[in-house]
Amino acid sequence: MKIIPRFHEFADQETLCRELSQQICVSLQEAIEARGKASLVVSGGSTPVPLFAALAETSMEWDRVFITLADERWVDMNDSASNEAMVREHLICGQAKTAHFQGLKNSHASATAGEKECGEKLARLPVPFDFVILGMGLDGHTASLFPGADRLDEALDMNSGKLCLAMTPVTASHERMTLTLPALLRSRRICFHLTGKEKRDVYERALAGDSVEKMPVRAVLAQDLAPVDVYWAPK
Repeated sequence: MKIIPRFHEFADQETLCRELSQQICVSLQEAIEARGKASLVVSGGSTPVPLFAALAETSMEWDRVFITLADERWVDMNDSASNEAMVREHLICGQAKTAHFQGLKNSHASATAGEKECGEKLARLPVPFDFVILGMGLDGHTASLFPGADRLDEALDMNSGKLCLAMTPVTASHERMTLTLPALLRSRRICFHLTGKEKRDVYERALAGDSVEKMPVRAVLAQDLAPVDVYWAPK
């Protein structure tokens, strides 16, 4: 039976981030109390910056939290497109500065060459992931699961045995490293963090159709393995 996403609407981004940060910390703390450590997957871009700021101000046992990314552009840390740089600046600081962070970018010249090493490092993180925060593009992609990408079928294959995969989008710049669909769904809770009318329209269009190839986000929204929440604010 497919899990129906739970939609949460907020008046503004500030209220959304305050509520979502509380939910994340409760989940992480429960994991720590139950298993001694917790894992959190975050996404890049500008949307989660205020959420990261709220999390970084929250006092909890961050030294028992392991954080990684849903995807990463294959660029150096000093590049403005680096998700890792953004996370380190806005999340791994303040109260959360003792959290353990595992990036997806490594020293290999390409994401394809770095895929094996990245997968080995991800395998050391506590799984299932306790909380996964995803975004969504206007083209219906999430993480770096882009429509039309050459390896999309492989990234969506629930029997691939892979945690991550090199991906080159047709509609976006940079080679990427993305968590695969089976890695994302091996989670106790998934949350989409969305803002703006355009994103809500895309989300509703995703729910109305079933072609995963056209809108890969549907593979996460319509599945029976992990509960999904959608947190949305108009701006």
